[in-house]
Amino acid sequence: MNDLHKVIECVPNFSEGQRKEVIDTIAHAIAGVEGVALLDIDPGLSTNRTIYTFVGHPQAVIEAALAGARAAYNLIDMTRHTGEHPRIGAMDVVPFVPVQNATMADCIEIAREFADRLAIELNVPVYLYGEAQEREYRQDLSQIREGEYEALYSKIRKQEWKPDFGPTEFIPSWGATCVGARKFLIAYNINLLGTKEQAHRIALNVREQGRSKDEPGKLKCVRGLGWWLEESNLAQISLNLTDFEITNIHIAYNQCVTEAESLNIGICGSQIVGLIPLKPVLMAAEYLIQKENLFILDEDQKIRLVIQRLGLNSITPFIPKERIIEYIIREREGHDDSINSMEIKDLIKHISARSLVPGGSCVTSLVATLGTALSSMCALLTYGMKKWESLEQEMRIIIAPIHGTTKKLMNTLDTDTETLNAFLTVQKMTETNEEEKRFKQITEHRCLQRYLDVSLDIMRQINDLWEPLQRLAPLFNINTKADFLIGVKCLETAVYGACKRIEIFSSSLIDITENNTTDDTDSQSKISQKTYQEQAHTYLQTAQKSVSTILSIAESRKE
Repeated sequence: MNDLHKVIECVPNFSEGQRKEVIDTIAHAIAGVEGVALLDIDPGLSTNRTIYTFVGHPQAVIEAALAGARAAYNLIDMTRHTGEHPRIGAMDVVPFVPVQNATMADCIEIAREFADRLAIELNVPVYLYGEAQEREYRQDLSQIREGEYEALYSKIRKQEWKPDFGPTEFIPSWGATCVGARKFLIAYNINLLGTKEQAHRIALNVREQGRSKDEPGKLKCVRGLGWWLEESNLAQISLNLTDFEITNIHIAYNQCVTEAESLNIGICGSQIVGLIPLKPVLMAAEYLIQKENLFILDEDQKIRLVIQRLGLNSITPFIPKERIIEYIIREREGHDDSINSMEIKDLIKHISARSLVPGGSCVTSLVATLGTALSSMCALLTYGMKKWESLEQEMRIIIAPIHGTTKKLMNTLDTDTETLNAFLTVQKMTETNEEEKRFKQITEHRCLQRYLDVSLDIMRQINDLWEPLQRLAPLFNINTKADFLIGVKCLETAVYGACKRIEIFSSSLIDITENNTTDDTDSQSKISQKTYQEQAHTYLQTAQKSVSTILSIAESRKE
């Protein structure tokens, strides 16, 4: 894949959180690099440390990190630095994180290139850590930073702590820099109405390392310590969640609450430092919804729930569009020219134009989405009404899959159209020799299969709804009867449309390979064509039978 399509996050931590002019100078240096978006700047007075978060393609993030290092070189003097957070150098930590279309292997390569160039250009010691470090005893950041800056003078001279790049000597004004590749790390602080010592005691109890090998902590993939936050007049249990799939924010929060309660100490909210992906926030929301038996469907409401329950506004406002990385990237990408973002009049204009795309594929997806949307409306107008209070639990079960499928089908407006457009584009490719002809055939085959897979997936998603729709048919608010009937017929029409497109386009699977020399390939294409058509016809038959049953139930209702 082209490196320009890869999105890498870099989160350098600089040992300066109090002098605004220094913080701003480093920020301007980073933001001035083409191809990079500076997403967040998070200074801390007590920690005397600023975390910068930026994203871009691989080469751009390397250049931006180097620009930040150059700016800091003459502005930060570690001989004068004090702060609550562990540190070893002026540009203390530089992690690279895969965000989109990128792998951990990409980030390891980027980390090593940056480390090499930083050491050569500024003549400073650099240690690799995390996934970028091959030696096990150096992989954990805390192992490298043990003793902090004050211990570096003697530590760097030891053979086992020789830097991976740069001079084997102590640079007083700079210290050393740790460069790594890792999964997304969530910096998460829980506020404690107690002392720094009590916060640290809880941190020792919960962090994976614990107090010692004989006394491990209670949470996996968690680093932690306790400190005093002078500007807020409270203590914090400061945690780094290194793998939120294993220990997420709600798990860490609950464990700290349990520990604090055992000491009769109050917890008053928490704080996410820097940015956070959307996924861990939604994971926390799903936990809370299940725990409290809530019924929340919309993403923004789920996020509000997490903010309120975990007290994420307790130190500074947690504004989702400024703190959730996917929202920030989406906002910075600017104008969205996808079909999903079009106004209905523009979409109709595009469909009616003298062009195959968008056409029947887009309309099939649109009709399917409208069908589920109407069904969802009928269910929601039944839920939460005193008249149908006895049906509340049943409606919750029915609404969830219909609402979820509506969101998924909306995305197929673009994917269905894009896959068809790709197939039609490949058909226009030139074939001046046998090699080009062969390449075109293979590419056509793959593009067509992707298109057929999308159509099958639309049918599959709709067919999964017949059971909840049959349960809804005798229950929905009778005032929405016409809407329910229209919605069901829309879904049947979408299944019919997808089936006919598969029936027509799958025949091209043979045409693409009929000139190949091997009988196996041609035979495989016939099998593929047969499989697609059989599945499509099965889905259509199921749809027709289910719709007949559902309409019969709904039509017979009189109340």
